[in-house]
Amino acid sequence: MYNNPIPTTAELPSSRQLLRSTVTAAIVAAVLLVTVVFPAEYGKDWTGVGRLLGLTEMGEIKTALAREAAEEAAAAAQQREDDHAQQHASGQAHGHAETASTPTPAAAAQPLPTPAPAASASAPSAWRDELSLVLKPGEGTEIKLVMKEGEKAYFAWAVEGGVVNYDTHGDGGARSISYVKGRGVAADEGELVAAFTGNHGWFWRNRGKEDVTLVLRTRGDYSQLKRAK
Repeated sequence: MYNNPIPTTAELPSSRQLLRSTVTAAIVAAVLLVTVVFPAEYGKDWTGVGRLLGLTEMGEIKTALAREAAEEAAAAAQQREDDHAQQHASGQAHGHAETASTPTPAAAAQPLPTPAPAASASAPSAWRDELSLVLKPGEGTEIKLVMKEGEKAYFAWAVEGGVVNYDTHGDGGARSISYVKGRGVAADEGELVAAFTGNHGWFWRNRGKEDVTLVLRTRGDYSQLKRAK
């Protein structure tokens, strides 16, 4: 290494050569950025090269998934805030009721009404709730069941006029879970078991170009079915 000859000034690249190399590298980087990086990462294809290489669709899928994840996170955060406010208001109302009145022994001695026999969960017609809603192109919606840990709910949903992307998930008590996700699905049915006490259900989004009608039917162990605003 110490015996290697030191290059002379004439052998070193000139300032013009260095500038030309820098400009060339910048141009190549800009071309790659426009034709490869932007289509593959963001779905932006101004030249059409990305679509020819199959990169634009990849970028569009990445962008759509990122946007849906952000919207789902925002919806979940808003739902947690609403649940906290509702629990706080319920606790205050319960405290006021206990202070205002005390049940008499006669009232406490009254027998509780006998509950009506529940319909069999396996009966096809024993749906407890059924709702139908329309999703416009690009529109999403979320429906949750309020469930305790270990409770089971049975569901069936179908899309009329197209397909949807969906995410079956849950949140509550500072916990969250994603059970299953799907893209371009026309229907699904099965059993939903709550991993913890909280809200468990579905988020759907219509990525098609036409309106679709979503029909959801549910039954089983849950105290409330609610649609996120």
